[in-house]
Amino acid sequence: MSTEIPSNVCLSYLVRHGATDVNLANPPRLQGRATNLGLSPTGKEQAARTAEFLASRNIEAVFSSPLVRAVETAGIIAKPHGLAVTTIDELIEVDVGDWEGMSWPDIEAADRDYYDRYMADTGTVPYLGGESFQDVQDRALPALRNLMSEHRGKQIVIVAHNIVNRTCLAGLLHIPIAQARVISQDNCGINVLRMTDNELKVRMTNVAFHLE
Repeated sequence: MSTEIPSNVCLSYLVRHGATDVNLANPPRLQGRATNLGLSPTGKEQAARTAEFLASRNIEAVFSSPLVRAVETAGIIAKPHGLAVTTIDELIEVDVGDWEGMSWPDIEAADRDYYDRYMADTGTVPYLGGESFQDVQDRALPALRNLMSEHRGKQIVIVAHNIVNRTCLAGLLHIPIAQARVISQDNCGINVLRMTDNELKVRMTNVAFHLE
């Protein structure tokens, strides 16, 4: 589908990266910016299906977090369009600090008092030694807006992360940052954003039927 985009519009496909082995762990473990793994075989398949799904779109630019899992996903999506991937530092995943690589049960057992504080306000209380959801939104959402503003008349792909996407979507949907965790983001789920002049709206969230 190569539908022409009006010159004052940017259409963006905001994608969460494909799965790594950490994403597939049971119980799940936290994977922030300090864990820089590539895609698992499952993640590569997810990225390939996403690339196939978006291949008919007239994609003119592909952007990514600098972390390997995002860059690999973006590269797979970019290949059918003959595009290079441009990394954007502000789209890097949240810094989970001391909790990197830990499961939530382990975190609760090791840091119960701080865990309770964090769970009481996941928006502004940072991960122990790391960033808060608000910190991530403050750096990532302006970067996303700037990319879309600079690419009017085009369709673009932006590959980022679970917390990055959740916090950006929360801001655009006017959801309190403390409730951003209710926004689901599957690995290689697609969010469709549309900017018209200076108005940026969410058209769809976590489209994942191409992964079934």
